[in-house]
Amino acid sequence: MAPPTRIGLAGLAVMGQNLALNIAEKGFPISVYNRTTSKVDETVERAKQEGDLPVFGFHDPESFVQSIQKPRVIIMLVKAGAPVDQTIKTLSAYMEKGDCIIDGGNEWYENTERREKEMSQLGLLYLGMGVSGGEEGARRGPSLMPGGSFEAYKNIEDILLKVAAQVPDSGPCVTYIGKGGSGNFVKMVHNGIEYGDMQLIAEAYDVLKSVGKLSNEELQSVFSEWNKGELLSFLIEITADIFGIKDDKGDGYLVDKVLDKTGMKGTGKWTVQQAADLSVAAPTIAASLDSRFLSGLKDERVEAAKVFKSGGFGDVLTDQTVDKSKLIDDVRQALYASKICSYAQGMNLIRAKSIEKGWDLKLGELARIWKGGCIIRAIFLDRIKKAYDRNANLANLLVDPEFAKEIMDRQSAWRRVVCLAINSGISTPGMSSSLAYFDTYRRDRVPANLVQAQRDYFGAHTYERVDMEGSFHTEWFKIAKQLKD
Repeated sequence: MAPPTRIGLAGLAVMGQNLALNIAEKGFPISVYNRTTSKVDETVERAKQEGDLPVFGFHDPESFVQSIQKPRVIIMLVKAGAPVDQTIKTLSAYMEKGDCIIDGGNEWYENTERREKEMSQLGLLYLGMGVSGGEEGARRGPSLMPGGSFEAYKNIEDILLKVAAQVPDSGPCVTYIGKGGSGNFVKMVHNGIEYGDMQLIAEAYDVLKSVGKLSNEELQSVFSEWNKGELLSFLIEITADIFGIKDDKGDGYLVDKVLDKTGMKGTGKWTVQQAADLSVAAPTIAASLDSRFLSGLKDERVEAAKVFKSGGFGDVLTDQTVDKSKLIDDVRQALYASKICSYAQGMNLIRAKSIEKGWDLKLGELARIWKGGCIIRAIFLDRIKKAYDRNANLANLLVDPEFAKEIMDRQSAWRRVVCLAINSGISTPGMSSSLAYFDTYRRDRVPANLVQAQRDYFGAHTYERVDMEGSFHTEWFKIAKQLKD
C-alpha cells in the first residue's frame, strides 16, 4: 500500500495535467483521476518523462479519494456547470467530514456559493479558485484566486504558495481572496479586463497597419520595443511574437491568414452583465465584447464592404501620409491611457460587488497577485498596487495623483489617434470609449440635467436642483402649451 498523497486532482484536460505536474514538481505527491481513464495514464506517463514526478494515477473515484491523506484536499478542473456538480457527487460519496473540494474552473460565482452551502451540510469544505495563466501558467506557475472557506484555504496554503507564480519583489501570486464566490468573481473580472486589453491592442495594430502602413516586421519591432517600457506585459510580448511567425502552410505571415472572427467562452459577457447589474460603467470592456459580436458577422461584413465600396468607400477612407515614428509614439500613449481606464473600470466593478456582498476585497492585493502568472500580468499592475497602497479608498484609478498625471501627459496623443482613426474610417471602440469615460468622469457638470428634465416632463420622475435641497416636479407640458398658445 503506497503512503497517502498530499492532495488529489480530478479532471485531466491540459490545464488539469499541467497543474498536477506543477504541484508534484514542487514536492507534493499527488493523486490524479479522470472519468476517461486514458487521460490518467497519459498524465502519469508525462510525470515520468518530465522528471520522475510523484504523480499517482487512479481509474476509479473510490481508490482515488482513499489514496489522499486526511483532511483530504481535491482540486477539480472540469467544465463549468453540470459537470462540476456531477464530479462533486462522484467524489463526495467517498469523502469524510473536514475534507475539502476546490473548483479550479471558470465558474459563475453564485454556483460556487450554492455548492459551498450544500457541501457544508455534508461537513465538507469548499473553495472556488480562479486559475489564470493558460496551459503554460498552470505548468510553470499561475496566478491563483481562491475564495470560499478560509479553513479550507489554510489546509492548502502551503501548496498554493509554492505552486503559484513567484514575483521577486512581491511574492507568490496567490492570496485568500475572500468569502463565498469572491475568487470566481475576481477571476471573471480579470477575464473582462483581459478582453479590454486584447481589444485595445488589436486597435493599436489596426491603426498602425491600416493607416500607418506598417509591415509585420515593423509591427514586431514596435511591439518588442513597447515591451521594454511602460507597456511591458504578457499580452504585448505574445503580440510581438505573433507578428514574427511565418505561415507554415503557404507564403507570408500566419497572422494575415487567421480568420477575423473572435471566439469567447462567456466570462467577458458575465463581466458586462454584472457591471450593468451594479450600475458600474465599464465601457471599454463592453466595447471589446461588442467587437467580438461584430467580428462574428464575417459574411455580413463582406457583403456590407461591397455595398459601400460601390459608393466609393474603400477600407481606409483617407490615404494620408503620416509620420510613422510620430504615429507609433502617439499610438503607444493612446494604448497606455486607454488601458488605465479599462483597469479602473474592472477595479470599480470588483469594489462595487465587494460592498454589495460584504467581501471586504483588497484591490491592491489583487493587483499584486496579477503581477505574475496570469494573462494580464504587466509591469503596470505594480503602479496599480501602489496607488491602492497610497489610498485604499481611492474612488477611481484615474484620480490617483500618478495616474492622473500620466493621463494628462498622454491625452493629446490619445485624442490625435482617435481623431485620425475616425477620419480614416478605422473603428477604435475601445480607445474611443475609454476616452469618453475619461472625459465624462473628469467633468464636474455633464448634460444629464437635460435627460432628467425629459424624464420629469414625460413621466413625472421629479428632479433635484443645484441651488436648493429637495426633489421637484414641474408641469413642463402645461407651461410649454401656454407658451405656445
